[in-house]
Amino acid sequence: MAQAEALTTQTATAQDPIILRIDDVYKHFPLGGLSGEVVRAVDGVTLEVRRGETLGLVGESGCGKTTLGRCIVRLMPLTSGRIVFNGDDLSRLSGRSLRRLRRQMQIIFQDPFASLDPRMTVGEIISEPLDNYGVATGRRDRRKRVQELLEVVGLNPNFTNRYPHEFSGGQRQRIGIARALALNPSLIVCDEAVSALDVSIAAQIINLLQDLQREFKLTFVFIAHDLAVVRHLSDRIAVMYLGKVVEVADRTSIYDNPQHPYTKALLTSIPVPDPRVERLRDPVTLKGEIPSPVNPPSGCRFHTRCPIARVPGVCSETEPLLEPHGQSGQLAACHFAGEI
Repeated sequence: MAQAEALTTQTATAQDPIILRIDDVYKHFPLGGLSGEVVRAVDGVTLEVRRGETLGLVGESGCGKTTLGRCIVRLMPLTSGRIVFNGDDLSRLSGRSLRRLRRQMQIIFQDPFASLDPRMTVGEIISEPLDNYGVATGRRDRRKRVQELLEVVGLNPNFTNRYPHEFSGGQRQRIGIARALALNPSLIVCDEAVSALDVSIAAQIINLLQDLQREFKLTFVFIAHDLAVVRHLSDRIAVMYLGKVVEVADRTSIYDNPQHPYTKALLTSIPVPDPRVERLRDPVTLKGEIPSPVNPPSGCRFHTRCPIARVPGVCSETEPLLEPHGQSGQLAACHFAGEI
């Protein structure tokens, strides 16, 4: 399949049905011992994803975005809350019912060197989900399907008998994408799918994902820390900080008119190649380090690093709600949204 140099993301509209609803989801990890302390990796996240759109999920390392992605596809059980996919509450399903829905949800992992079994050939890796679900019966049908998938992701269909160590990082990620496509899913979670790749290879993978989205009508949850990549690929963007979503908006609004000071800080941290433009920018500098998710700050979790926080005062005492601010459809969890 020919790769386009530049592709526009398939854009979901307000009329498109909601394919995924994340409703007040918590995921805590017990530390063990007698203290009863837990790591609050995801701490009350509510989001919606419409069919055909790409929702970008961004934030610093440790903010909980990867944990949320794994909860979406039920690689991890929830502590509480609901994840509703195509009208079915995944948190209440198990056994055959969950297995049936898992055909429609797949994940592309971050590290293409760790996500492929080195003891299996490419053909075995891609055909494993086909075998598990009995999709392709017979060796000939299975081989034909694997070759089709390799061709779809831009690889030689005759590579089926090769092993992962014979491929580059970008080629391995294409194999991971082919495996994710094997069961014709409707939702794919991309967990830092390009962060381990060189810039030029990452651009090729992004174009491939956009091409696949248009061809197969896919819905993506795209997890990343590179805001430039997220802007290029996503229709809407959700910003996470210390287990919570602090801002949600379409990609134009969130880049042109960020309402939360943390979002503004992330955006101003992106280097600009033009030195004249760089000198004119007014970067937001954050103080201190990210607090521990074991014992997060009271009130707004960002107040210990926020340049506009009122401390003592409402910021350290009252947790802000994710409410409308700024342009139409833009949400921010900040008592003084838009002031920075």
